[in-house]
Amino acid sequence: MNQDSYGIRLTDTAIGRNSASMLINKMYAWRGYAGTHQLSNDPNRITLTATDKGDVVGTLTIGIDSDIGMLADEIFKEELDAHRKRGARLCEFTKLAFDPSVRSKASLANLFHLAVIYARDLHECTDIVIEVNPRHRRFYERMLGFQQEGDLKINTRVNAPAYLLRVNLEFVTEQIKRYGGTFGADSGASERSFYPYFFSPREEMGIINRLLRMDERHTG
Repeated sequence: MNQDSYGIRLTDTAIGRNSASMLINKMYAWRGYAGTHQLSNDPNRITLTATDKGDVVGTLTIGIDSDIGMLADEIFKEELDAHRKRGARLCEFTKLAFDPSVRSKASLANLFHLAVIYARDLHECTDIVIEVNPRHRRFYERMLGFQQEGDLKINTRVNAPAYLLRVNLEFVTEQIKRYGGTFGADSGASERSFYPYFFSPREEMGIINRLLRMDERHTG
């Protein structure tokens, strides 16, 4: 990768996970969240990092549901089990941190979009869940279409209140088809969600094809 440019990559080394963990702890402490948070080498967790000129400026971890469950099961197991019973293939987005000096909506949207591709196209997930602080709930609902699941509870990992939110990936896919890549264009001017900042459908297909080819080489 060109060290002078912004980019997003899969983080699969100890050094990369440590850099992402440092950003998470910095941003969590700034928000007043408790605990020390270290990313681990877990096959059911995929960490993406955004870098700017070689510095980690954003990170997001995708937790794929498995026999051992997900982090959100600690306090929202009843709500998650209801979706498992209907056949949903769940994943959770956790450990989201973004350096506030990076003010670009497109940068955050790119990170989210790539996480959606990993969840939907490489792991066949049907729904994304996320635990959020009450002050961030409206952003996810209004800008990304998440819906509240259950009541407000205390997230013991950060010692702070949290809502469980969920969005179906069919809805996300439809929004990307309709609005992806339209920021600045007339078609996206009236859309007040985050989706115009996502990749365009054509860009998305190119990314999916590259990732699927890489996945085939690793598993073949």
